[in-house]
Amino acid sequence: MSRFKAGRTAMFAVAAGVWLAAPVAEAADRPAPDGSSRWIVTLGASVEYGPTFPGSKRGGFSAMPSFDIRRFDEPDEKGAPDDNIDYGLFDLGEVEIGPVLGFRDSRSQSDDGKLKGIHAVDWGVDAGLFAQYWAIPDRLRLRTEIRQAVSNGSGLVVDVGADWFQPVADRWLLSVGPRASFGNDTYMRKYFGVSESEASRNGSLPAFSAGGGLKSVGLTAAASYDLTPTLTFQVYDRFDRLTGDAADSPIASKIGSRNENIVGISLSKAFSVSF
Repeated sequence: MSRFKAGRTAMFAVAAGVWLAAPVAEAADRPAPDGSSRWIVTLGASVEYGPTFPGSKRGGFSAMPSFDIRRFDEPDEKGAPDDNIDYGLFDLGEVEIGPVLGFRDSRSQSDDGKLKGIHAVDWGVDAGLFAQYWAIPDRLRLRTEIRQAVSNGSGLVVDVGADWFQPVADRWLLSVGPRASFGNDTYMRKYFGVSESEASRNGSLPAFSAGGGLKSVGLTAAASYDLTPTLTFQVYDRFDRLTGDAADSPIASKIGSRNENIVGISLSKAFSVSF
């Protein structure tokens, strides 16, 4: 999962979303001007507890805003909590394709003193394409995201997964599905590699050359409850097991953990707005 640590950037984004929601909410009660298009905008925020960086055994809190927009006459499509921000440009029946935007984890010695001498990683933004296919409409979804780092030089990742969505009673929606994540050489070196000079400065971790490939496999589960027709509360959990060079890296095997678990809660509100 892509996420960034709680801080001024995250909280500013959430606050801005809430501030912008006020005039949008008022627009929901007014008829759309002649010739205008009506849209449904959904703003939300989540708080998570999970590893402070990929491969870390230490946990910490993070915050992340969410955003979605769709035409008024389009159905409210189901999604998983670890979907990144996307917009469907091409709708080919049960297949949807479009751009996607995500965030990359940061890492520094302040996260773990045992990282002494190991290069830091700035948090960053990544962008790319997503594609999803509803094998069973409104029930079984297959999805993939391909995202390239655009700000911190951490390479390319490919995430694939499947989700089963199960409504329960009138207001509950449960979902569960497997995950697999791949990283190219640049990504793996950035987060799991240790150079000879870094190993020398650190004194405890051996040098390690991390290559691209399967990074992790896991499972995501979520439960959503509609507090009102426009306000939804969700709890979720994602567990990943590092594999390949990510698991063999001394960052995970010596000072961290091959197991990563993220638990979170989120709240989202839908508004009607005309353009």
